[in-house]
Amino acid sequence: MSDRRDALLAALLTLLAFVPTVSVIGAEIGDLPKRPPDALSVAVALALTVPLAVRARWPGACLVVVGGAFALHQTLALPPTFGTVGLYVALYSAGAHQARLRRTTPIAATAAYVLLAVVLHLLGSPQRSPDFVAFFLVLAVSWTAGAVVRRRRADEAERRRLSAEAAAVAERARIARELHDVVTHHVTAMVVQADAAQYLLRGAPDRAGESLTAISGTGRRALTELRSLLGVLEATGEPAADRTPALGTVGDLVERARLSGQPVEWTELGHPPARSVDVELAVYRVVQEALTNALKHAAGRLTTVLVRHGDSHIEIEVTTEGPVAAGGQGAGRGLAGLRERLRLLGGELTAGPRPGDGFTVHALIPSRSDP
Repeated sequence: MSDRRDALLAALLTLLAFVPTVSVIGAEIGDLPKRPPDALSVAVALALTVPLAVRARWPGACLVVVGGAFALHQTLALPPTFGTVGLYVALYSAGAHQARLRRTTPIAATAAYVLLAVVLHLLGSPQRSPDFVAFFLVLAVSWTAGAVVRRRRADEAERRRLSAEAAAVAERARIARELHDVVTHHVTAMVVQADAAQYLLRGAPDRAGESLTAISGTGRRALTELRSLLGVLEATGEPAADRTPALGTVGDLVERARLSGQPVEWTELGHPPARSVDVELAVYRVVQEALTNALKHAAGRLTTVLVRHGDSHIEIEVTTEGPVAAGGQGAGRGLAGLRERLRLLGGELTAGPRPGDGFTVHALIPSRSDP
């Protein structure tokens, strides 16, 4: 696309170079008596404009050819042509696109211009030193404008790279939180159920099968959720809703906790409205993490789960009775990850001991999340 634009620009300048009415607009510094048009003037005019077709791909070569053609045009006193404007374009292009020899090029171009000025003076040019300096400043502005554009492009590219890196870090952190939630919850439940199975094998062998069945079911659910996460990593293209636990499965969380030996009372108030996948998953993870902590730090203690659906927010409160064990103070990775998840949705989460004894996890989540 860039090559096509450069080719069109070169074609336009080439066409204008042979339009007599715009020839006075061209760049001029020698002011020597002009010679009549001939084949040489046509060739030099083409050399001033045609190389601009590759100004972005080979800016250095373009500047050398156009600059040399401009020097010939001035020293040989060829007829005025709009094509000399190509020198400004070539300088701008070198400043904007040249990657190698960026310090050497302006030095070499300055030396070439000084040599041209000396030659023109020896040939009898009426221009004086201030005139040559003023023209040089115009050329320098063309180069500088291109350099400024190049710097801005580089800054924008760096900003995009840093944004992409930040997005990748955030995505890795999100996946790490998901893995923590899935693995911690299910492994904790399996450990509790295995302990219960060992106890039942000694005291009530006929009931041990229920615990073993629960362990098997918990393992299968863990594998299902892990496969879903791997599907996200592999970008399988499945709709997000197909990979995300729905709010209705909060009841399954409660039932699984009960099968693990944790007494849980669950209350749901209000009618759940339609909500985004992010909100659905946040509600699920809050209840999952709270029940996991209850199983780890207050096994066998009564746990109450309250989910209240409001017009604009969903309120979740999970309370566990009994003394709070070390590590249940809300500083763990799981609760910290939940706080970050809810913060991104515009919600908040608090967790800590209750007055007297027990532990409470309280979350307030907007019913709708902004992308």
